[in-house]
Amino acid sequence: MQTNLERVDAFLRDLQDRICAALERVDGDARFVEDVWTRPAGGGGKTRVLKNGALFEQAGVNWSRVTGGALPPSATVHRPQLAGREWTACGVSLVVHPRNPYVPTSHMNVRYFEADEEGKEPLWWFGGGFDLTPFYPFDEDCVHWHSVARNLCAPFGNDVYPKYKQWCDEYFYLKHRDETRGIGGLFFDDLIEGGFERCFAFLQAVGNGYLDAYLPIVGRRKDTPYGEREREFQLYRRGRYVEFNLVYDRGTLFGLQSGGRAESILMSLPPRVRYEYGFVPEPGSAEARLAGYLKPRNWL
Repeated sequence: MQTNLERVDAFLRDLQDRICAALERVDGDARFVEDVWTRPAGGGGKTRVLKNGALFEQAGVNWSRVTGGALPPSATVHRPQLAGREWTACGVSLVVHPRNPYVPTSHMNVRYFEADEEGKEPLWWFGGGFDLTPFYPFDEDCVHWHSVARNLCAPFGNDVYPKYKQWCDEYFYLKHRDETRGIGGLFFDDLIEGGFERCFAFLQAVGNGYLDAYLPIVGRRKDTPYGEREREFQLYRRGRYVEFNLVYDRGTLFGLQSGGRAESILMSLPPRVRYEYGFVPEPGSAEARLAGYLKPRNWL
């Protein structure tokens, strides 16, 4: 009989396969290249990256299962019960950076953490979510994204979507910019409520729901004409993605603090980006319109 850890890991490996296959079909041109790696401290993973596709400029889908001994104090200060325990963390994380500025960037992550100590019950929890970062937003895309999120949450209780939607708005927030990273979605962490089976089922719903949420938007926007102006604005706004991931993102910080593989951890960064001091969009322009979408709102 599989342990709980093995069951979760089997789902995650299959999820990586299915998402990569789906993105390849949609792109129609490029293929993922797989990089299998091991970690000196324990464990390893498979990083898959698609580059220079007809549709996706870069897409990275990473599966990892890493292990370690005692966590550093910085990782246990808020969870003292983890001190001295050996741990395993497994997950799938992905970021898709389309070439066309009218196709939003998307992110998804689902993960499981287990900490063991001889003679004691394992400590475990789930986390994850997905969020959308448009540069030229469309209301119907935002509504669709959040409708999928709400519907996959519905079997787990009427309060689940509002709770994790709000958490996402608060988490993917750049304090120094006073704006959200995009239009949000779902974010959850430290999930143990209701027991293992319920939590695992919710993780599967989020992982499986990502393609339902994202691919219809890709299909609607992938052939939208664009020029140098839109491309330059996309590259400028990608800078916000870099800022968030390097300053605030928990996964990035945990990976680097725990001796993770930097190349895979930083896979989420865009392949091309630009910074411009003091950039302000022209009043009334399509670029200026984005600011109205970078505040939490009820899309449904």
